[in-house]
Amino acid sequence: MRITHIYYDDRFMHRYRKIPHRVKELAKTREMLFRENPFNPQLKTHKLHGREKEAWSFSIAYHYRIRFIFLEENSVLFLDIGTHNQVY
Repeated sequence: MRITHIYYDDRFMHRYRKIPHRVKELAKTREMLFRENPFNPQLKTHKLHGREKEAWSFSIAYHYRIRFIFLEENSVLFLDIGTHNQVY
C-alpha cells in the first residue's frame, strides 16, 4: 500500500512547529518511508487502543511519534506529533 495523500490536522501543525529542528528533519525522512509503505518495520507502526482505538502511530525517533488515522484508500490524516506522553 502506497500513501498518496497526507492531510495535516491543525494540532499536528501547531506541535510540529514546536519540536526541535533535528526531529523535524527525521520526521521528513520518516514521512517518505511512510508514503512508500506505512507498515515499514523501521516505523514500528501500530494500532492504538482504548479511546484512541481508531488511530495508529509510528515512530520518528526513540521518544517522538506521529499519530494518524487512515481515511480513504491511500490517504491519511496526521493528527499529532510529539513524545509518547504528548501524543497518547
